[in-house]
Amino acid sequence: MTADPDTILQNVDGSKAAVQPDLLDFDGATYAPEADQVRLNDQALRVARLMADGRWRTLGEIERDTQDPQASISARLRDFRKDRFGASTVERRRRGEEARGLHEYRLEMSRATRAALVTDRQP
Repeated sequence: MTADPDTILQNVDGSKAAVQPDLLDFDGATYAPEADQVRLNDQALRVARLMADGRWRTLGEIERDTQDPQASISARLRDFRKDRFGASTVERRRRGEEARGLHEYRLEMSRATRAALVTDRQP
């Protein structure tokens, strides 16, 4: 399978993998698949691609690199914790002065999450 460069996920180990952008299935009271499915999948893939390197980042740093709103990024990180999205580990810790309330996040993508996103491990 030849992957489009826009659908390549950089794995934590440095290898590259093609992603399948339409496998994630969202839900919720305000979720309308026809209006939200593509947008939420694209957000999840952008966040996953960025965070797959295992580095710590604030929501602002993720926003800067993905151009997605911080509230959406936070929601996608919560999604990755859910069983149906693979039950990945999303760690959170304080950054800087405690009084600022700034947190940073790191994604340790589970095999199940990676399997839901990855269709081909060849570059």
